[in-house]
Amino acid sequence: MDRRKALKNMGLSLGYAVATPTLISIFQSCKTETALEWIPDFFSKEEGVLITNLVDLILPKTDTPSASEVQVNIFIDRFANEVMEKEQQDFLKMTMKKFADEVLKNSGKETISDLNPQDIEPVLAQALKVTKEEEKNYTKTIVDYNISLKEGSAPQLDDKTALFGFANSLRGLTIWGYKTSEYVGEEVLAYLPIPGEYKACEDLEELTGGKAWSL
Repeated sequence: MDRRKALKNMGLSLGYAVATPTLISIFQSCKTETALEWIPDFFSKEEGVLITNLVDLILPKTDTPSASEVQVNIFIDRFANEVMEKEQQDFLKMTMKKFADEVLKNSGKETISDLNPQDIEPVLAQALKVTKEEEKNYTKTIVDYNISLKEGSAPQLDDKTALFGFANSLRGLTIWGYKTSEYVGEEVLAYLPIPGEYKACEDLEELTGGKAWSL
C-alpha cells in the first residue's frame, strides 16, 4: 500500500482526535514560517535539524510532500512547547538525547549537526522494529517510569526503552501533524468544510471514495 492510500484510509487510531483552539492556532502559526526562517521554540537549533531529518525519514517525499514540506517539524516543536506538560517535555528531551547519543555512537560523529539521514535511519528503524509483546513491555515500563517520577522517585530508563519511547512518540506526532496539515487535509483526505446532508450507515467507499475525513 502506498503512502497516499494509507493516509486516505487512516482513521483515529493514533488517539489524537480533537482539534482544540490551541492546536488550531499552532497549525496557523506554522503556515506563516518557512523552513529557512524557522528558529525552534522548544528544541535547540541542532535538535531542530535532527527533528526535520527524522520526520522526513518517517514520511519522505513521494507522490505527496515530505513531512517537513508541510511543516510537521515546526508543528511538533510548537506542540511540545505550548501543549505538552512539563513531565512530557522532560521525557521527550531525555529520550531524544538518548536517541541522539546512540546515533552519534553508531556513526562515529561528534555533534548532532554533523549527522545526516543515512546516519539516523538505522537507529530509527531499529527502535521501531519491535514485536507486539516488546511494545507492550516497553509501554508498561514507560508508564511505571512516569508514575515513579510523580511519586518523587528518581527512576532510570534503560536505553532500549527510551529509544522506543522517543521513536514511537515522534512517529505518532509526525503522522498526526501530517494528517492534520492543510495540504493533506484538503488534497489527500476527504474534505467537506460545510457539512451537507447526514447519511447514516453509508459505505465509506461510496461517500468519500474510501478516504478518511479530514475534519
